[in-house]
Amino acid sequence: MDFKKILQLYDEMLKQGHRTEIARELRDEDDLFMILCYSDMLGIPNPAFYYTLELYPHMLERFHEWHLRMGMDKSPINGFRCC
Repeated sequence: MDFKKILQLYDEMLKQGHRTEIARELRDEDDLFMILCYSDMLGIPNPAFYYTLELYPHMLERFHEWHLRMGMDKSPINGFRCC
């Protein structure tokens, strides 16, 4: 066994019981990032609004999944239709 396989085996052993927790934490971080990026459109002042504008085209695909996961039936942003 080479060293990479041993490290991969060790990593899998550590993750085995925590896969759902890791997935939940990643989803929570993603939700927080989406709120940060779209906060200005939601009425929350965002000092980095100018820099987050470049990310919008890449995040449009995930926006629909995000607002449904947040419990919103329709898009919370006026003039922004996704469903």
